[in-house]
Amino acid sequence: MKKFQTIAVIVGLVFSLTVSAQDKQTLEVMKKIEPLPQDLEIQLALSALPPHLRDNATVYILNPDKGFEVARMGTNGFHAFVARTGDDTFRGFWPFTKYRDDILYPISFDQAGAKAQMRVFFDAAKMQANGIPPSELKKIIQDRHKTGYYKAPERAGISYMLSPVLRTYFKPEESNRVITINFPHVMYYAPDVSNEDIGGGELAGMYPFAILPGPHGYIIQPLGLTERAAINKEYEDMLARLCKIKEVWCLPFAKRERSILMQKETPL
Repeated sequence: MKKFQTIAVIVGLVFSLTVSAQDKQTLEVMKKIEPLPQDLEIQLALSALPPHLRDNATVYILNPDKGFEVARMGTNGFHAFVARTGDDTFRGFWPFTKYRDDILYPISFDQAGAKAQMRVFFDAAKMQANGIPPSELKKIIQDRHKTGYYKAPERAGISYMLSPVLRTYFKPEESNRVITINFPHVMYYAPDVSNEDIGGGELAGMYPFAILPGPHGYIIQPLGLTERAAINKEYEDMLARLCKIKEVWCLPFAKRERSILMQKETPL
């Protein structure tokens, strides 16, 4: 009897330790994103827009327990927010096993984009907040794209991404490589248009190029160096605050990272 009790205790202990390890792993995978200070998040979201659209745009902030919430209701039909899990997360076949805490994706949409493209960001944030595992979330979003759940924009339109800092996936169709970049740009909705169709330039170069081919594709128009320098100057204080929070959000880090990336991309 005592021998049986001892075995039962050992089995119970092993089970407890296994469950504890699994719970720890689950918590690590599902760890909530640490929110930005609210004033900083709002400023970063609005930095995606040109000055004449900022005052009357609707602005959202991320509640890690619920998803995106309205911080300020606007009147001009533009919507701005900072995604911490972007739509490019769901591209390609690479395994999505852990929510990153370093993605920084300031973006805005007009009314057409808010009805179409923006839904992916908001659905992802809500499901992440509700505890959907990363791999399952990626499958859900990809399946929704395949079945046409997410429609292409109903008309031509524009998404501004004029913020001086962006950290997201580089060539997400191929891998989960992430890069920080200083690349203010404008995106035009271009369903089912390829880079070859428009004779596009290189990714993140100085000439227009197409990304995310398919119903939710875009043509990207980069801003010039002069305009980029002006934006960097305007947001010096904001960039300094972000840099203090995470080193990978520092623009000097972005320059080093891009230099390394370009070396890897250059054939021998």
